[in-house]
Amino acid sequence: MELARIGATPKGGVRRVTLTPADREGRELFARWCRGAGLEVRVDAIGNMFARRAGADPEAAPVVMGSHLDTQPNGGKFDGAYGVMAGLEAIRALNDAGVRTRAPLEVACWTNEEGSRFVPTMMGSGVFTGVHKLEDVLNNRDVEGITVSEALTAIGYRGAARPHEVGAYFEAHIEQGPVLEDTKTPIGVVQGALGQRWFDVRISGQDAHAGPTPMHLRKDALLAAARLTLEVNRIGSTFPDNARGTVGHMQVSPNSRNVIPGEVRMTVDLRNANDNTLLEMKQDLQKSIGVIAEQCRVSIQVEEVVYFPPSRFAPELVERVRAAASALGLSHRDIVSGAAHDAVYLSRVAPAAMVFVPCEGGISHNETENAKPEHLAASCSVMLQAVLETAGTG
Repeated sequence: MELARIGATPKGGVRRVTLTPADREGRELFARWCRGAGLEVRVDAIGNMFARRAGADPEAAPVVMGSHLDTQPNGGKFDGAYGVMAGLEAIRALNDAGVRTRAPLEVACWTNEEGSRFVPTMMGSGVFTGVHKLEDVLNNRDVEGITVSEALTAIGYRGAARPHEVGAYFEAHIEQGPVLEDTKTPIGVVQGALGQRWFDVRISGQDAHAGPTPMHLRKDALLAAARLTLEVNRIGSTFPDNARGTVGHMQVSPNSRNVIPGEVRMTVDLRNANDNTLLEMKQDLQKSIGVIAEQCRVSIQVEEVVYFPPSRFAPELVERVRAAASALGLSHRDIVSGAAHDAVYLSRVAPAAMVFVPCEGGISHNETENAKPEHLAASCSVMLQAVLETAGTG
């Protein structure tokens, strides 16, 4: 709640957009808390922060807990920030109990997970894991022409720490969906994250007067877009393996009451837990587009702009999360993340797992985002037990 005061919005949310003064203030508060807990804080060249608690074996790769502190322009208190605070609270609990781990522990704060100001999303963890090249990302610009490099320098968080080995990674997070709340389950044992394919679609028809142009002679781009939207919904509703299909953005031109729309630009978002099924969904989309273009007498151009393959988290860490929930007497269920998280990239270089907690109404990326304190505490406790099992005690 104290962190949420930084960038607080009138409706109870948070605007702490990446690499802004508010982001810097949030980072500095986190760093002060970490140093107060006896942690060494380092920052790398893309601004990722690592707060380390020494272990009995200094040569062991650290067990890392983390998430992000940046928010959407009108975001909530818990998305990302909860995972960072949970990692810090776990270490404070170990300090209070006088428990020393064999492997070092770290709390990580990843830069620009949201991607709301700079692309790509999950930027910091992507650079750390080698998915993106540092020099390429540093040159990316926001809508005002400011580069990532300039913004990092402006807030004083372009560091020099080099990438390092990670022994294991845990991330606590609100679910950002309604399943846990709907099933009255406080703990989600995350199996992995859905793969994603995003498309930009441009439908070109013909502007024409709404009155004189007969229906059968029209080249209505919006009609084609409406049919395509229904097809995306069908694909998301009928394919197996946790399929999702969404049209989230649409621009209609000329957007006039009495003019048949001549052009529509829209997005399509397909997701699935199985990469082969995700590819089949893409192929079904392409087939549907061909039929719609012919029937509506329009041309449809499609560009795939994002592809994340599905990720599966490390079975041994997932089992430790499940066992910790059972040992603590907490109701839990297996769940798949519909959204991408920094853990997705970390899972490419180290064993990784996530613990989900319900959020009120399944609402996230929203100023009204909320979670119950008892659920937050329970998820943090589960993560701590799984971390202890992984790091060992000295």
